[in-house]
Amino acid sequence: MTNMLRWTEAQLAARQANLAAEKVLRADAAIKRFQALGRLPKGKMNKTEEAYSRHLDQRKHQGDVIDWKFHPMRIRLADNTFYEVDFLVLHSDMRIAIHETKGGFTTDKGQMKIKVCAEVLPWFEMIKATKLPAKLGGGWKLEEF
Repeated sequence: MTNMLRWTEAQLAARQANLAAEKVLRADAAIKRFQALGRLPKGKMNKTEEAYSRHLDQRKHQGDVIDWKFHPMRIRLADNTFYEVDFLVLHSDMRIAIHETKGGFTTDKGQMKIKVCAEVLPWFEMIKATKLPAKLGGGWKLEEF
């Protein structure tokens, strides 16, 4: 027991404050990394969107979908608040649907924009497509708003 660390109360308090600050900084860095993933040039699909476009092409081949467009329009939800449609899909029964793709995690802001868009444009079917992990069988979970 001769190798024990002996800190004064002030040293311990300073160390705990330093650890708490480091935890906050790590969390901020993680959020910035997460947000940075979504910043691609206009008209360029991320990996989730590419996978969903292949899914839509399969449904087009099966006859469920007539056609689809990627990022065809931006919808104004409020002052300085816009929602960019991921996919506008024309179904074989002539329904037009807005499909929003998510990779498994949706921020509160993103979820709110989907719900507001569904309220602003009640004439469109609003569908959130969440990519399922391979360990759950892959594919897509479709949620209608």
